[in-house]
Amino acid sequence: MGTEAAGAAAARRPRKSRFRDVNMLEGPIFGKMVLYTLPLMFSGILQIFYNAADVAVVGRFAEDGDAALAAVGSTGALTNLIVGLFTGLSVGSCVVISYFLGAADNKNVSETVHTSVATGFIFGLVLAGVGIVFADDLLKLMKNPDDARYLAALYMRIYFAGMPASMLYNFGSSVLRAKGDTSFPLTVLIISGAVNVALNLVTVIGFRMGVAGVASATVASQIVSAAMVLIHLGRLPESDPCRFSVKLLRIKPDKLWRITKVGIPAGIQGVVFSVSNVMLQSAVNSLGTVAMAGNTAASNVDGFVYISCNSVYHAAVAFTGQNYGAHKLERIKKVALSAVLLVCIIGLTLGATAFFLAEPLLEIYAPGVDKAAIREYGLLRLHITALTYFMCGLMEVSTGLLRGLGSSVLPMIISIFGSCVLRIAWIELLFYRIEFFHNMFWLYMSYPISWMLTTSVEMLVFFIVYRKIMKGERGKLKHTS
Repeated sequence: MGTEAAGAAAARRPRKSRFRDVNMLEGPIFGKMVLYTLPLMFSGILQIFYNAADVAVVGRFAEDGDAALAAVGSTGALTNLIVGLFTGLSVGSCVVISYFLGAADNKNVSETVHTSVATGFIFGLVLAGVGIVFADDLLKLMKNPDDARYLAALYMRIYFAGMPASMLYNFGSSVLRAKGDTSFPLTVLIISGAVNVALNLVTVIGFRMGVAGVASATVASQIVSAAMVLIHLGRLPESDPCRFSVKLLRIKPDKLWRITKVGIPAGIQGVVFSVSNVMLQSAVNSLGTVAMAGNTAASNVDGFVYISCNSVYHAAVAFTGQNYGAHKLERIKKVALSAVLLVCIIGLTLGATAFFLAEPLLEIYAPGVDKAAIREYGLLRLHITALTYFMCGLMEVSTGLLRGLGSSVLPMIISIFGSCVLRIAWIELLFYRIEFFHNMFWLYMSYPISWMLTTSVEMLVFFIVYRKIMKGERGKLKHTS
């Protein structure tokens, strides 16, 4: 009887997890932000490696060569445009969950978690339908050349078939980020990334499937990612308000409203950012398949710099959200300073690496003497963007700080003008109309200029919003006393 009782007690005892949540509400901030950001950064690098592996494999081994490389690479800006609005909602769920966790409101945390997962799956189904049905029409709008459009459409349709799994992973990992766990998503992406690369090689080299093979490998890895995250959330201790249960899966209208209030402006901002990138991709497409392939190779290199800087954005959102929910407003200033310092270190270090190692890095995507023209286009892009990418990181951090304070419309408006209107005007008024500016150099110069202007305005707005909140909090304390 004693043994049975001990066994039953052990079964009821919560299982200890080897993944520890970062405590965002107490102690020094910079070190904890580093611990939070590094797994997230490596996770993002692995996630972007999905597409990079696709590009590298088709560039080296696909029978249709340059056309396959251009087809896979030219879909990136377009898929980001379509997916951007919905992934913005996952940011909204992270903000809301972070706030409730900081306020120690477990009931609302649980309801937001289950609303987020249900919302992610539904929107994933919608995305799958849009991508599958309208792939060819959307690529035509982007002026995708005929010799690459069929393969690009094939890649898009298969890729979008995996959107329900992709959205489940995004929303599930946003729950983990909100609670301070960035280590488990890294473990997930190590495993799913290995699945992706292995299947790329098998389908392209073994089965000669080309573009269809790398797309199918990506979908399989997305399914693995989603399953692992949901299982992990379901195995959290019963005392953890972020624990997932299928029985509790439903959409709470008030929680959905709070998520969308932050998430839709975040999504629109992502869409607006992608609109300018789509137009830039369209401008690149107008210069031919070689320019497209060179831009694809370079964008995969500097994409690693971007995703690393973007990890600090997520840290800024979660740290600010939790401390705002806990009314620890003085710590938010330290969060801002830590995030700015960290993103500059990451952006400058990785940017300098991409700048000085540009040629060997581009050789990965465009090997051989016959790809020299492709590499020249790629070098031009990297020599302009690599050392300035830290400004893009600062732009992301300032957005994250504002969003963590619950202000999502202001950064959206600023981005519309800084990242979209300015770039569209640059392309339409300079690139297409004036011969002197109709080249890749001036096209790529629109990146650092827009980053610098947008960052300056967003940082100013953050300090204004923060001071207003602090003033309101002091007013409440005076009224209470």
